[in-house]
Amino acid sequence: MRRTAFLPTLKPALATTLGALLLSSCSLVGSGDDDGSATDTGGAEPGAVEAGGTVVLVTHDSFSLPKKLIKDFEADTGYDLELRSNGDAGSLTSQLVLNAENPLGDVAFGVDNTFGGRALEGGVFTAYDGELPPGVADFALPGDEEGALVPVDNGDVCVNVDLDWFEREGIAPPEDLDDLLDPAYEDLFVTSGATTSSPGFAFLLATIAEFGSDWQAYWEDLLANGAKVVRGWEDAYFVDFTAGGGDGDRPIVLSYDSSPAFTTDGEGGTTTGALLQTCFEQVEYVGALAGAENPEGAQAVIAWMLSEEVQAALPESMYVFPVREGVELPEDWARFAPRPEEPLAVDPADIEANRDTWLREWQDLVSR
Repeated sequence: MRRTAFLPTLKPALATTLGALLLSSCSLVGSGDDDGSATDTGGAEPGAVEAGGTVVLVTHDSFSLPKKLIKDFEADTGYDLELRSNGDAGSLTSQLVLNAENPLGDVAFGVDNTFGGRALEGGVFTAYDGELPPGVADFALPGDEEGALVPVDNGDVCVNVDLDWFEREGIAPPEDLDDLLDPAYEDLFVTSGATTSSPGFAFLLATIAEFGSDWQAYWEDLLANGAKVVRGWEDAYFVDFTAGGGDGDRPIVLSYDSSPAFTTDGEGGTTTGALLQTCFEQVEYVGALAGAENPEGAQAVIAWMLSEEVQAALPESMYVFPVREGVELPEDWARFAPRPEEPLAVDPADIEANRDTWLREWQDLVSR
């Protein structure tokens, strides 16, 4: 699940709020300032040194937390935290599986529910031995009976619309996936590709969840209605989307349920909206790597990532929702980023069993 922060070109007023790229093409490890409170490390008292040495956290390229939180973790636990980025979620998972017998580090973050089945089959992770805060277990990966993958954050890939464009044109915006086939929305939708982007693959899975064995027929109709497929999320949002800050001509785009929180109009509203009936949930996990040189450090990192301080930093650091209950969201998120009550989902085991076939069939459709 990774996205770029909504760039300052979107609206001048957003420049101080956003300012940085956070998707698979960009890593901002350790960004942020040095202000903030001490980190809850799962029970350790502030300043209490419980261990020493280096603990290696392997992540996708978009991992980003404030320097203050990382420094607090090191001060509270006695560990030095070393970060190693390894591509996007798919690349990260593949490398973890290929190196399962010789792990790349001690703990890994960034495997999501679309790749979790592959990681479990590959024996990459070992169980977490700590207690999960309230709410975390609600996002557990189906089939992970040992609790090897610990939920850290979540977000939904959803179709978004430019509300201002539809108001100007006097057209009602679509509401669900079926609506995208209506001739009223011909040549208005742009999506990133399933084989080239994480949100694009999530959208493919959303259509599979919604239409089952008829998903290919849906895509044939979608493409016939002028849907445009581009390589990545940035291309779709910032180039083709009418509300993306460029010269786009498509007012319907594949993005995220949090996206409207970044298009506020300064007058108590937002200029875009997410279609909550189109959303596919993505969950990201952290896990201790089997055979790690520092298993105790790995467990400490997991507890830290579930702490209130880290969970509260996730929306503005990595543009995702926390999984821990009771964590206060930024004001714009609370107001303008409503969540789907029942996001679309596909069982991770089905994804793993059919991924290559689905992607090949999808590629055949869009290449015609």
